[in-house]
Amino acid sequence: MGCLFALFAGLFPRAVLVVFWIARPDRVDDIFTSFLWPLLGIIFLPFTTLIYVLLWVPGIGVTGTDWWWIALAVVLDVGHWGATAGQRRTAGAR
Repeated sequence: MGCLFALFAGLFPRAVLVVFWIARPDRVDDIFTSFLWPLLGIIFLPFTTLIYVLLWVPGIGVTGTDWWWIALAVVLDVGHWGATAGQRRTAGAR
């Protein structure tokens, strides 16, 4: 059960972002100037990219307190990378 939860937690932001990209490609194209940035976001910073896409307002961008949500998403992404590295380190020590 724990592995299933970890799998869903790891895939959820990526899956939502891909579905959003398929459903509204014009909005994602307006947000990012190239194909590379959202692709790298899906791979390395999925929570941050998802929150950025959801909070972005056409013609205005991300402003004010929305940046706090993006900062929280960065903390979640970095925490995910740290937890993964810690688990690999303890699994290798056994």
